[in-house]
Amino acid sequence: MNEWYEQAKSKLEAEKGSGSYDRYAGAMKELICEKLCIFCRQDSEFAQAVAQGGAFTDCMKAVAKGCGSAISDEEAIRRAVRFYFPGAGVKFHMELNLCADVEAEAAATAPVASTGPKILDLEDFL
Repeated sequence: MNEWYEQAKSKLEAEKGSGSYDRYAGAMKELICEKLCIFCRQDSEFAQAVAQGGAFTDCMKAVAKGCGSAISDEEAIRRAVRFYFPGAGVKFHMELNLCADVEAEAAATAPVASTGPKILDLEDFL
C-alpha cells in the first residue's frame, strides 16, 4: 500500500463517523466511503487528492445535492469521485448470467480433483 492510501482511508473513516448528514447523505455514506477507499487503493494520485481534499461531509452534501428522492449508486459514486478529482470518471461493468444457479450447483457437486501423483499406463497410448 502507499502512504497516500493510508492517509486517505484514515481521513474518510474518521470523517464518515463524525459530522452532520441529511437523510440522503446519511443513507449513502457507507457505500460512498467504501468505494472511495477502493479507488484510493487503486490509484495513488486519487488517494492524494482525497487526503488533501475537502471534508467527507462536504463530499456527501455534493453527492446528495439535487438528487430528489432517489439517485442511482453509480451516479452517487461518480459525484463523489468528481468531488475529489474533477473531471475523473468511473467505469462500471455489469453482466447478466442466466445460468448462475446452475453453475453454482454444478460447482458444488463437481468432484474434487486429486492432488496426489498420477499414474499413467503407457499401454493406453499404443
